[in-house]
Amino acid sequence: MQTCHLHRDSVASFSHNAPAHSACPSVHAAPPAAAAAMAPPDVEQQQQQARAAAGGRKVVDEVSGWLRVLDDGSVDRTWTGPPEALPLMQPVAPYAEPRDGHTLHDLPGEPNLRVYLPEVAAGGEGGARLPVILQLHGGGFCISHPSWLMYHHFYARLACAVPAVVVAVELPLAPEQRLPAHIDTGVAALRRLRSIALSEDGGGPAAALLRGAADVSRVFLIGDSSGGNLVHLVAAQAGQGDASQWAPLRVAGGIPIHPGFVRAARSRSELETKAASVFFTLDMLDKFLAYALPEGATKDHPFTCPMGPLAPPLASVPLPPMLVSVAEDDLIRDTNLEYCDALRAAGKEVEVLVNRGMSHSFYLNKYAVDMDPATGERARELIDAIKSFISRH
Repeated sequence: MQTCHLHRDSVASFSHNAPAHSACPSVHAAPPAAAAAMAPPDVEQQQQQARAAAGGRKVVDEVSGWLRVLDDGSVDRTWTGPPEALPLMQPVAPYAEPRDGHTLHDLPGEPNLRVYLPEVAAGGEGGARLPVILQLHGGGFCISHPSWLMYHHFYARLACAVPAVVVAVELPLAPEQRLPAHIDTGVAALRRLRSIALSEDGGGPAAALLRGAADVSRVFLIGDSSGGNLVHLVAAQAGQGDASQWAPLRVAGGIPIHPGFVRAARSRSELETKAASVFFTLDMLDKFLAYALPEGATKDHPFTCPMGPLAPPLASVPLPPMLVSVAEDDLIRDTNLEYCDALRAAGKEVEVLVNRGMSHSFYLNKYAVDMDPATGERARELIDAIKSFISRH
């Protein structure tokens, strides 16, 4: 399938009290009525309290609304941006009783995992096990948490639609932990899945449910924004060496959604596309990558430019089949398409879905997906494309 519509520190347990900050780069704002309904009371007071929490320490750098780096080296990720975004950052607690066709389980460990289990897995649909979708969240490597509503609403829906077991990974955050820490955690998540499948990782009842439902010979990596970079980077590591080292686990495919692939020089889309909101801007992109990349690196680093001259030749990189989703109105649309072209030129199997009229990570905005017909339709197309891709691999 090639669909183009262009004219263009380890944590001991899974945290549900993640700091209130957002990776939501959804640039399709919710309609005014929804925005008003989303706004919590006394938001200005909350923000004043957040600023006071710095305890007199000086802010030495800031990504507006998202995070502040203080003079003692600590990072404050309290959200101080538009209050209507706050509900999308609320953590969703796990539940063992089915809701909307699935259950939700946390697996504390190295790394922490969150598991969406469709009811069909418990029902046994002929005894068949389900493919696994391993989700690597976005947030520019610097913010975000997989328990947030913005991820929950989409990945719960995806788990039921495919159907598949969705396993979300809690990733480290920069600048406290720079790349390649995020890549190492993604690889560790694959190793933990393998250990669970082989009964080497006890993990309690949730691990037993995962072990009984998951077909780890069909693992698909999926990533949002910077998580899309991790899809490429983790898949490349998993593809090295002897496949028997991973057996019975096999990475069957990768699904980067609006990956954060860029170059040091601005692309045409970066220069000409107007950011639709504060949720994804060039300043945010530049600062997050400066915090996340190894010290002294530019955006031409292989972590953010795998199609560039500093990266290994793509023909030599062991990658599974890829489905790449590109947003037509994304600031980084052009470098996303350049990545797809480079994969094709290297002889890799790649399918491209262009989300017409949509901006970066539009599908994470639950309110726009629910209330705006065009956004809802594009989200359905994305889910259908993922379902089709998985069914063929």
